[in-house]
Amino acid sequence: MAPAPARKGVVNTRDAILRATLEVVGEQGVGGLTNRRIVAAAGVSLGTLTYHFPSQTELLREAMLLFAEEETAKLAAIADAHSADGLSLEQAAAVVEHVIEQLPFGTDDLAPHELYLQAARDPGLHEASARCFAAYDDLATTILRALGVPDPARVAGPVVALIAGLQLRRLSTGTDVPAAEPLMMLLRGA
Repeated sequence: MAPAPARKGVVNTRDAILRATLEVVGEQGVGGLTNRRIVAAAGVSLGTLTYHFPSQTELLREAMLLFAEEETAKLAAIADAHSADGLSLEQAAAVVEHVIEQLPFGTDDLAPHELYLQAARDPGLHEASARCFAAYDDLATTILRALGVPDPARVAGPVVALIAGLQLRRLSTGTDVPAAEPLMMLLRGA
């Protein structure tokens, strides 16, 4: 029975490092990501960091996947909460807009965008980035199918791109950006 707590400690250590990485990336950008900043934020030793993540690419890949897993779970829970409501497209677009408006303006929101930009520079992150967007596409497809949108898999990518672009615009301008109308324009055009 002793190995179970040790394993939990390993998971918690990895998790602490990944969360610290997202925190540092959100605050400093990928260019400001240093081992010293990560270990200070995670409360671990430098040796522990390099034991768990021998390369920065692996660390960034795992941090990106952690973010995507948690984000899609959070969004899926919101979708599930409304799935029995029998929402119209207009009502669903209003829910999406409300969810976007409730997202905080903070460093946590910047980290994923920083990681996606880093993936454009680092081919070692392409697969993780593709997995993140595939998770968003799958979730969007599920929601669009429940709403009765024809060929939801074809529409999911553009919907995800629209929402991501609106979120980037919101983060970079510091102002709320309405999502319901552009989303309805896209869905009606589909």
